[in-house]
Amino acid sequence: MVDLIINGGTVATMDAERRVIERGAVAVDGTDIVAVGGVDEVSSAYDADRVVDASGTLVLPGLINTHVHVPDILYRGRGKGRGLHDWLFNVKHPFVAAMDAEDHAVAAELYCRETLRAGVTTFVENAGGLGNGYDAETVRRKLSVYDTAGIRNVYAHGFLDRGGDSAFDAYVEIQRRKEPGVAHASDPPLETDAALDGVEALIERYHGSADGRQSVWPGPFLAWGVSPEGLAGAYELAEKYDVMTTTHTSESPIQERNLASSVEYLESAGYLGERTLLGHCVQVSEADVRRLAATDTKVAHNVATNCSIATGIAPVPAMHAAGVTVGLGTDNIAHNDTANLIADMRLASLVHKVGGREPSRMPAERVLAMATIDAARAIGRADSLGSLEAGKLADIVVLDLDHPHLTPYTDVPSLLVYQATGTEVTTVLCNGEIVVEDGECRALGSRPDPVSIRERSRSLVERAGLDQLVH
Repeated sequence: MVDLIINGGTVATMDAERRVIERGAVAVDGTDIVAVGGVDEVSSAYDADRVVDASGTLVLPGLINTHVHVPDILYRGRGKGRGLHDWLFNVKHPFVAAMDAEDHAVAAELYCRETLRAGVTTFVENAGGLGNGYDAETVRRKLSVYDTAGIRNVYAHGFLDRGGDSAFDAYVEIQRRKEPGVAHASDPPLETDAALDGVEALIERYHGSADGRQSVWPGPFLAWGVSPEGLAGAYELAEKYDVMTTTHTSESPIQERNLASSVEYLESAGYLGERTLLGHCVQVSEADVRRLAATDTKVAHNVATNCSIATGIAPVPAMHAAGVTVGLGTDNIAHNDTANLIADMRLASLVHKVGGREPSRMPAERVLAMATIDAARAIGRADSLGSLEAGKLADIVVLDLDHPHLTPYTDVPSLLVYQATGTEVTTVLCNGEIVVEDGECRALGSRPDPVSIRERSRSLVERAGLDQLVH
């Protein structure tokens, strides 16, 4: 006897053989998948308390978003047309600094509603305003919302410490002087020990909470913004608590140095390794890619935001050729515009094709893996997430195929990467629990009033002094 069987759909397993099972079934008991196979095979072996009729649907693993900034959803679209650091220090940071714990909770709920309904069951949040993580009450409120929504999350607690690059600090001040009327954020770097102690306290309190769905990682905010001691300490914490660590790396040319690249700097600090996930890696050289491969360092590819903010495109095909694990991320919703990983899969494939003028680059199969099993590898969870296999956690998405734009289709990867939009998701399981049913988030109640959300956003814009900006 099992709790649930999803019965009769086309099952895209994303296992090692990339099996696609027509008229397939997935049996779930408790938090785990106990069987995946044909309808006759599974139904003859198991009875279930509930059977979900998945006829006419595609059943796939829950998608994994490897790089996210959640609060930015409240100023979606603001700051378009600005360069990365102009936007970062004159729009993003002032807005987020103006937010209180209630604002963060509202943003968290809005994010969960959007991303769950697009089939994302796990996300890595790069948390922090100017660089240091949020205060204790904000963290509590955010994680409480994620728990209620039923989603699986990684809270990567950001920090900057004393000993980072002084030249970059001077560059920040140059950017801020462009907009003197903005209420610029003030979040001074911490002493290294204090920064690491703060991360460790959060790991001790929250890691493994929410029935195991919540994780906490050290998140040194920016490669050159953290001292070698801070980076080494973050990696040591990851080893101590059997987690991973993540930082922003090589996003824009200004973040690179003549004497050493960001990747070289991280390597010299002892930060590269199997427990490290680097966000962006747009400006990396061939030598940097070899370093990533040699150390088994992972990468989060944030293609939509990198396009929007025009920092460049990460050399992902070269990373793949070198054996680097790359997961897909939506990054900042203010520039990406959505928290929809399915929409980003199409862009990730097309942009690399045109960039190399080679239509065989970044095939759909590879991109789908970057949102599922490769993303699971990128966050250190390939043993439990990323594919539909017996023994793995029951994070499952059911997508309705009865749409004109999905008819006909040639194969499942092409369907998901080139035809699907993310709006076709009907049912989502996370940790064995149904969290989205008939396209609605079950635990979050009625949808929030969009007028009140817009008013909250407008109030924060005024509080941060952003209302006087041209764009």
